[in-house]
Amino acid sequence: MRIGFLPAALALLLVPAGVLRADLKRAMAEPNLEKRSGLALDNAAAALKAAREAYDKNDSDLTAKDAAEIQESVDLAYDSLVQSGKNPRNSSWCKKAEIATRDLSRRLESFQEQMSYSDRPMLDAVKADVQKVHDDLLMGVMEGRKKKK
Repeated sequence: MRIGFLPAALALLLVPAGVLRADLKRAMAEPNLEKRSGLALDNAAAALKAAREAYDKNDSDLTAKDAAEIQESVDLAYDSLVQSGKNPRNSSWCKKAEIATRDLSRRLESFQEQMSYSDRPMLDAVKADVQKVHDDLLMGVMEGRKKKK
């Protein structure tokens, strides 16, 4: 079966990274709110990777677009968890989202530090939003209170 795997792996290498990135519209179409949250957070991670690649290519417009997609994705993930109505303390999806937003926040911080000083403000609003969502999720998981935005 390795023969079948090799052509598939080579085909994936030839596809541009943007095509492989999860689509936010696909996440919005997911009827299960918790799965929607997971898909949105996957999209946020993919958008961060795309933003780094765009920045490395000196494409500030695409970097800004990808940064906005990160923020939209995190907001969709959080709103989906809130709409689920489940107690965050008992929800594995909330804990997964808390961990994912913590990781995303750290990666955004690292990315911003690698940027030129004049380009750094591009990520300020995104970082603040991701951090607020993370803090709200963490408080919900730790205290068991309902999430609110």
